[in-house]
Amino acid sequence: MTEPITIVIVDDHSIVRQGARDFLEAQPDLHVVGEAASGEEAVRVVQELIPDVVLMDLVLPGMSGVEATRAVKRLSPRSQVVVLTSFYEDDAIFPALRAGAISYTLKDIHSTELAEVIRRAAQGESTLHPRVAARVIQEVREAKPQVPAAFADLTERELEVLRLIAAGDTNAAIAEKLVLSDKTVKGHVSNILSKLHFADRTQAAVFAWQQGLMAP
Repeated sequence: MTEPITIVIVDDHSIVRQGARDFLEAQPDLHVVGEAASGEEAVRVVQELIPDVVLMDLVLPGMSGVEATRAVKRLSPRSQVVVLTSFYEDDAIFPALRAGAISYTLKDIHSTELAEVIRRAAQGESTLHPRVAARVIQEVREAKPQVPAAFADLTERELEVLRLIAAGDTNAAIAEKLVLSDKTVKGHVSNILSKLHFADRTQAAVFAWQQGLMAP
């Protein structure tokens, strides 16, 4: 017989914890092993019990749910955190997911759906409430490519020039593509080499590829 999925419920409202416990304990494959009413208590309970899944509210007294999620994942990486909250604003969603939560759902979820979310989390599968998924998709679509930290000192124009250098373009080709004079391109190349501390453009080109500047 398969071992039941062990769960810790974290919520500062006892009535919420009790309601969740009553339903989840009625499922033959789910077993609530502990509860916590604060972030600090959640961390202590998880450290002691090492549950499969932590059902985490975000608004808690003292340590927030996001901080508790981060601490839980640091102490017990195998424990999957499922956020169960009333909030779906950006300043709740993204910090929680970055902290290590595998799933994010809202308290309007049906009990049977919550049980499925927990089962999937225990298998390493993520579940996002439709409203949350819509925000994540929008964020991904709108996100600008991140420039590697190694090139933080370069201007936008210098980054353009460096990408073309790494693509194998000559100064003349760069000047044509960016509608610049040859002298201006040479000035940009000189500044790039100086800022990156390289002797020639070949070294700069190799570095650009190594550091992921040319990644799609």
